[in-house]
Amino acid sequence: MTTTRRELAPRYDAAVVEPAIYERWMSADAFRPADEPPPGAEPFVIIQPPPNVTGALHLGHALTAFVEDILIRYHRMRGDDTLWLPGVDHAGIAAQFVLDRVLAEEGESRQTLGRERYLERMWHFIDETRDVIGNQHRRLGASLDWSRLRFTMDEGSARAVRVAFKRLHDAGLAYRGEALVNWCPGCRTTISDLENIKHDETGTLWSIRYHLAGRDGSPDPDAWITVATTRPETLFGDTAVAVHPDDDRYRALVGREAILPFIGRRLPIIADEHVDREFGTGAVKITPAHDFDDYEVGKRHSLRMVTVLDETAHLTDEAGEFAGLDRFDARPRIVARLAETGDLEEERPHEMVIGRCDRSDDVVEPRLSVQWFVHVKPLAERALASVREGRTRISPVHFEKVYAHWMENIHDWAVGRQLWWGHRIPAWYCPDGHISVSDRVEGPDRCEACGREAAELTQETDIFDTWFSSGLWPFSTLGWPDDTADLRRFYPTQVMETAYEILFFWVARMMMLGLFFTDAEPFHTVYLHGIVRDPTGSKMSKTKGNVVDPLEMIGEIGADALRVALVSGNAPGVDQRLTESKLTGGRNFTNKLWNAARFVLGSRPAGETDGATAAGPSLPTRWIGSRLAAATDQATRQLDALDLAGYAATVYEVAWSDYCDWYLEMAKVDLRRDDATDAERSATWAAAADGLATLLRLLHPLLPFVTEEIWQALLEVAPASTSDEPLLIRAAWPHRGIRDDEAERTFGGISSLVRGVRNLRTETGTPAGAWVPLVIEPTDAAAAEMIRSATPYLETLARARPINTSGGSERASLVATSPIGTAWLGIDAGGGGGAARRDTRIAELDRNIARVRDLLATESFVAKAPREVVDRERQRLGDLEQEREQLIGR
Repeated sequence: MTTTRRELAPRYDAAVVEPAIYERWMSADAFRPADEPPPGAEPFVIIQPPPNVTGALHLGHALTAFVEDILIRYHRMRGDDTLWLPGVDHAGIAAQFVLDRVLAEEGESRQTLGRERYLERMWHFIDETRDVIGNQHRRLGASLDWSRLRFTMDEGSARAVRVAFKRLHDAGLAYRGEALVNWCPGCRTTISDLENIKHDETGTLWSIRYHLAGRDGSPDPDAWITVATTRPETLFGDTAVAVHPDDDRYRALVGREAILPFIGRRLPIIADEHVDREFGTGAVKITPAHDFDDYEVGKRHSLRMVTVLDETAHLTDEAGEFAGLDRFDARPRIVARLAETGDLEEERPHEMVIGRCDRSDDVVEPRLSVQWFVHVKPLAERALASVREGRTRISPVHFEKVYAHWMENIHDWAVGRQLWWGHRIPAWYCPDGHISVSDRVEGPDRCEACGREAAELTQETDIFDTWFSSGLWPFSTLGWPDDTADLRRFYPTQVMETAYEILFFWVARMMMLGLFFTDAEPFHTVYLHGIVRDPTGSKMSKTKGNVVDPLEMIGEIGADALRVALVSGNAPGVDQRLTESKLTGGRNFTNKLWNAARFVLGSRPAGETDGATAAGPSLPTRWIGSRLAAATDQATRQLDALDLAGYAATVYEVAWSDYCDWYLEMAKVDLRRDDATDAERSATWAAAADGLATLLRLLHPLLPFVTEEIWQALLEVAPASTSDEPLLIRAAWPHRGIRDDEAERTFGGISSLVRGVRNLRTETGTPAGAWVPLVIEPTDAAAAEMIRSATPYLETLARARPINTSGGSERASLVATSPIGTAWLGIDAGGGGGAARRDTRIAELDRNIARVRDLLATESFVAKAPREVVDRERQRLGDLEQEREQLIGR
């Protein structure tokens, strides 16, 4: 035997291999689609969810990249017109929050710099950080077409935003008005629901007396209604007291008036079904300008809207003597004064949900504000119909109900933000109060209503919510609003893959805006992945100290190993735990493949032959060809169905068990046999190389780095196996081969005998190196001939010698009954230990049968586990029951 011209290192070193492989792909421009689509090729396009420009890579990014890269590599190998377009989001409030902290450390602020200088500083800051997240994705192996990299603040995106807003405004869907919004006092801007993070906290519920108004309108000292509140500092904005219309305790008070403490405002007592009779006293204060539910009550009853908290959450002049105080400083003072006057009846702990700003951690306040809004109800109806009628599907399917619920109860979208970094709303105001909206960079020539010159107009200072520009992402990245070649070729896209957390905030908006502006669904499938949690099931957070840095993990075990850990067993929409065993399993798999490849590459026989033999292909060769054909068929169906966990299980099983544990061990027997001819050895090695090449193609989407490195080495010694394709990333996906049922049946008989011998050796404590005699009773003459030809494999794999098929030897212990015969192992022949061992084995089988039956009776396991895993357990149950029957019937 000879060595290859290029030997693989004894150990797979991901830190060395992976960067070099990525550079090889980049140098070959392997990620770009062809200049022209291949004839007859179907498009397959994923537009990358743009990560924040200031963000650091986390496991959510890693999982997103892995899932999308698997699909992209697969479709690229299938010959589809494949594009994975990368992008970066300008991050709006997140970027501004980061820069504001940097400026604070320098003794500066937005206010000291002014808008223009601040934005210049922001662009400089962004230019320094912009490539960080992209470089991190390169470490993951993401095969993105970097030549098409887009940024949500580049000129193409800016123009798309202006055109989109003007078209919405011209259609009557974008308007300026006053409504309640989420307000962060720390960031001093409206924020989206996604940025308003809910926390379970223990607060206080105060019960306060609101005295009833007497006939002269003054407070009646002996009559009151007691209201319950968790925010006494907002009472200065109360404009009513509400009770449930069916609450008998207060029925007589409806229509009367209560007097607001401190201020003396007269508050009507109203009946509204919004009131929860079980909350507090059953009577609640209504503060329409500072509570979303109260706002709706206020509109229903035409109540006055009184603002008592300014943009920094300090009390306004409406609070009288408490004006100017911070909300949390005012709270204890107000409570103390109520106690002094005898109007504080009770205070007790209360479990509640508090919204906090994702950036500043400030408690978010509902605040009445004049904002730009988009009327989304008609857009939502059309986007909902697309899902209900099947033009776009959501995986997993149960999220379609969640999507529908949100779309059916959608409210107008506040698109303005009181920030400086972002797309400025293209609206201009004239001194007469008219509004002009323009999609031109320089704005309108004059006021659209009265004709005042542009010099007299003032542009809106607010910017867009980042979700607005992101909502245009699937088509703005391809050149919209222009009719570009990329837009015609790659839109609509095929798959939008992202976390289920942003189904509403981003996916729904892409659907609504995509349909409105392009008259087409922006993607036909939405694939939602779950959250990666720590080993205990807790959500990862910096405050808990349980965050796993994927780059550190890649430095330890490699990107391929992390891919296996995150993708294996990961069903869409289901949270998963990242455990040490999963990480170890991923690393072990890459090492297993590496070592198998080292054996194949290092085992090429000396001499030049064509690998053909007169006898035709051996049983192991026929068997592995059939197994690889089955795996190819199954993996293809699974990837087409976006069953990534199933695909990972399939290729893992065929690589680890079929190819490495069974086939290569049998190939070693054939390569080392003294009576083998050069042609036979050459044929064995060629089959091993062909099988390895097919396996590398199947595994490449899951393990791109290690498979590419092995491919390069295999190319040198077996160019026919690799079809002379220099790069695996460009190689064709394996063709669905023909199954060889006879080979699989026969091989199954051999493997069951081998497993039986191995199990019995373990049970009896037989030393690993010891030979044991084996008696096999063939089912017929053909089986006897097959056993004879398979004897070298049985001897080596089962460590059994001699193997007797003529009978006559004492049969001490049953090994197995297979399609080719019944085998008996001659351990403790003539002794009395066989019966005891049999009884022990039967007891063990009973325990295992009970365990597997319980597992298969568990509905959650059968419903959620990959189909291959369930089928494997069912097969295992059958094997265990069959073995028990054999032992009992002996």
